[in-house]
Amino acid sequence: MNPCPCGYYQSDQNPCTCAPAVVTKYQKRISGPLLDRIDIHIEVPRVDYEKLSGDRMGETSESIRKRVQAARNIQQQLFASMQSDIICNADMRVGEIRQFCKLQDEGQSLMRAAMSQLNLSAPSSRCEFTNVGYWSL
Repeated sequence: MNPCPCGYYQSDQNPCTCAPAVVTKYQKRISGPLLDRIDIHIEVPRVDYEKLSGDRMGETSESIRKRVQAARNIQQQLFASMQSDIICNADMRVGEIRQFCKLQDEGQSLMRAAMSQLNLSAPSSRCEFTNVGYWSL
């Protein structure tokens, strides 16, 4: 979604031609309950053509595949002791998340502050707790 009708709100390359009220109205088109169900919100800056068309090589698929497989192996070891159908983190239900993804005190404080300051609803906070828990394994 563009940040405003002209697409240049907070752009480094071109000035936005939209009035502040127009930008606010445009950004409010997506309702809060819908936004609560989107796990990741990322602002993606514009990329120059030269950067996209360069000869620079990124990470190979094989390298990425090895990292993913290593993470899957760790997950399989974690869940092997359980007699269930869980193979990876994505298969966990609420009970397993509570068992394996307990937040430390600092994480609890961070989540409490985020819920308060960002006015997170229950569904969005559950997603955030889940995502934080996955990374803490």
